[in-house]
Amino acid sequence: MIERVEYGGWQNCYRLSDGHWELIVTADVGPRVIRFGFVGGNNVFCEFEEMMGLTGGDEWRIYGGHRLWHSPEAKPRSYYPDNGPVEVKGDGDDVLHVVQPVEESTGIQKEMHIALADGRVTVEHVLRNCGVWPVRLAPWALSVMAPGGLGIIPQPTSHHPDNLLPNRVVVLWPYTNMADPRIHWGEKYITLRQDTSAGPTKVGLSADDGWLAYWNAGVLFVKRFDYCADAIYPDGGCSVEMYTNERMLEAETLGPLVLLDPGCCVSHLERWYLFELSLPDYDEGSLDKLVKPLATGVE
Repeated sequence: MIERVEYGGWQNCYRLSDGHWELIVTADVGPRVIRFGFVGGNNVFCEFEEMMGLTGGDEWRIYGGHRLWHSPEAKPRSYYPDNGPVEVKGDGDDVLHVVQPVEESTGIQKEMHIALADGRVTVEHVLRNCGVWPVRLAPWALSVMAPGGLGIIPQPTSHHPDNLLPNRVVVLWPYTNMADPRIHWGEKYITLRQDTSAGPTKVGLSADDGWLAYWNAGVLFVKRFDYCADAIYPDGGCSVEMYTNERMLEAETLGPLVLLDPGCCVSHLERWYLFELSLPDYDEGSLDKLVKPLATGVE
């Protein structure tokens, strides 16, 4: 079901629900999914209260929720302000099409096509080159998660003696401290804990399992995507990245880098799932037993 609602001070929002899950897209800014969760439950995404309901202005605002960028990150290109209205159209009872006006400084137009059906949310992220020259970029889907949780990235591992070549890329940012206690470099998983008393850090990985997850307050949020083994990914080869600071954690997936010609578009598909899950321990045995079967068995 699709209905028009007010949310967070924005008067023009659209709620998409199957009676079990619900998500809300605002048409006043964006494109942005500002809420996702169980009906009557908490928002798994972070909301920046001081920005909710705001519109207009030339300063980029994070707002919260889920957004679309184009990688690699750069200022001011990546931080084009999405403070104006977007076009939102319903398609039947379970699909929303969200289209942003063309970014004046980049010539790129952002779109999200969101469907809630068959026990999953699919979000197609589209970047369209409306400029006059080719642009090298990658679609970049960022979910700003509510504080207090644990980000989980699976590592591709193998103990076969004939595997002589490296099989993964781990990427660190200049402000990443490898001794940061929020990061656990496990055998099978890299986990990143959000801590409201700590500053920024970020990790990236060439995760070929095609998923990452965020567990918080009894709810597991899973994002699935298709990994292209022969493609070139941005940021040194990252298909997933996680960033955190004292207010939130960003769970990010990226598509391959492309040279996007004028008039052409590129898309990146995520599939979202929610599970009620008690996770008493963060050890790898618990992640293997409780998280991995949900994350890999949802297709």
